[in-house]
Amino acid sequence: MTRQITLYGSQISGNCWKPAALMQLCGIAFEWVEIDLLKGESRTPAFLAKNPNGRTPLLEVDGRFLAESNAMLCHLAEGSSWWPADGWQRAKVLEWMFFEQYSHEPYIATVRWWVRFMHKQEEWAEKIAEAMKKGHAALAVMERQLAQMPYLVGTAPTIADLALFAYTDVADEGGYDLAPYPAINAWRDRLHALPGFMAMRPR
Repeated sequence: MTRQITLYGSQISGNCWKPAALMQLCGIAFEWVEIDLLKGESRTPAFLAKNPNGRTPLLEVDGRFLAESNAMLCHLAEGSSWWPADGWQRAKVLEWMFFEQYSHEPYIATVRWWVRFMHKQEEWAEKIAEAMKKGHAALAVMERQLAQMPYLVGTAPTIADLALFAYTDVADEGGYDLAPYPAINAWRDRLHALPGFMAMRPR
């Protein structure tokens, strides 16, 4: 039976890109509904009725709603190579996805938002510099892992790679220089080269 899938998201959001990219890679048909974050469209009564947390992305599957991008990745990847069958491998995938939410996204994605969309690079210069120290620490962890293997959990890409790719690939929009991370850049190239891969922005 064909599922009716709608993804409510914003094209400027890496978190919204994650489930869209996975569905594209897996050949899952879905409808995209653009939610303009800059106009507060995720805070309207109509949207809050779907997701009381007032955030995107939001996945609707046959009338049921699922929030949180990494939860969506786990659900959508069921039965595919993006979500390994081996229990230990799945745990390692989750390990990286928790790392993304706690050690990477708060410093890479947040700085990008402050700089590109809020234009606070001068007003919040000290705050941004402190956040970037932690962002570079997260990138260094990824660099060490990717210097040893082509993808974060071994020789094949998983949803952990999509979770970490989203904001790493656009980190320069927040002022991050990725030149000192050759293993990360080689990994980005490998992901960009996958058949059906849909990047957040053209190369």
